[in-house]
Amino acid sequence: MVEDTTIAAIGQGLLVLVGVQAEDDSATAGRQLERLLNYRVFADEEGKMNLSLRDVQGGLLLVPQFTLAANTRKGRRPSFASAATPEHGEAVFGTMVAAAREENLPVQAGRFGADMQVHLINDGPVTFILD
Repeated sequence: MVEDTTIAAIGQGLLVLVGVQAEDDSATAGRQLERLLNYRVFADEEGKMNLSLRDVQGGLLLVPQFTLAANTRKGRRPSFASAATPEHGEAVFGTMVAAAREENLPVQAGRFGADMQVHLINDGPVTFILD
């Protein structure tokens, strides 16, 4: 939600928090998108994680989240030195969203730079970090 308005929603699928690093580019966005679309995290008929987002024709909700670039190894305050500038981050995120929308799947996106309230029903719970 942004300003009390739902701007994106999906059913079964992946909610992806996207953190853009300074060195990321459109090629990085493309590789990450391919991984997301083909990562086998959905259960097959035997209950094993064997199916991808493409296999289940699930939705993809991409949410920009620069705080994922935080370095929290030292001190009491996160450092965002490795995060992309807002302009660069928005461009890379936009590239990923545009490429995702070319796929034959339901794709939604959060608003870059907005104060968002993200609601999730986590089926599992299952959470992965893809670098």
